[in-house]
Amino acid sequence: MMIKQAEFLISAVKPSQYPDLGFNEVAFVGRSNVGKSSLINTLTNRRKLVKVSGTPGKTRLINFFLINGKYCFVDLPGYGYAKVSKVEKQKWGKMIEDYLIKRDNLKKVVLLLDIRHKPTQDDIQMYEWIKYYGYEIIIVATKKDKLSNNQIAKSDKVIRQTLKLDKDEKIIHFSSLKKQGKEELLEAIFKNLD
Repeated sequence: MMIKQAEFLISAVKPSQYPDLGFNEVAFVGRSNVGKSSLINTLTNRRKLVKVSGTPGKTRLINFFLINGKYCFVDLPGYGYAKVSKVEKQKWGKMIEDYLIKRDNLKKVVLLLDIRHKPTQDDIQMYEWIKYYGYEIIIVATKKDKLSNNQIAKSDKVIRQTLKLDKDEKIIHFSSLKKQGKEELLEAIFKNLD
């Protein structure tokens, strides 16, 4: 499936602000600075659809994007950023939780992990949480271009052990810089999404 059209719809902080289009949604979640904005821009072939920042923790709202006129991509705030106050972190946590629990349109969640680092406690919690609520989960290891194939294999092992992944759970390796993993991820996103 190719993305031919992508446009920003709305930013929201609470359920009453979510768009009411009835379209199936795919949410993107991950630690601050994991490359979420760059990944969405790469998937949609739009360099500036999502603002990319050098400062982690910039996404503070839930951003909805209309894709091909019939789906929505949902960019959730990054978690685990240390330089944010405890109160702010709790607010983000509540915002993410409300969306994940109360959104009937949500069909799949793309969990982004930085391939260079062992998944954090926040990553483990998010993975378990998504599984608990029964959403289809797509695991993406970003920044693939930063490692050799040998290092990627080692990193995969660490991710699998840390998250206790089943053998049949796939990890998609992705590089926004080199546009690697794009087709595989698009295929996973749009498979049975209708």
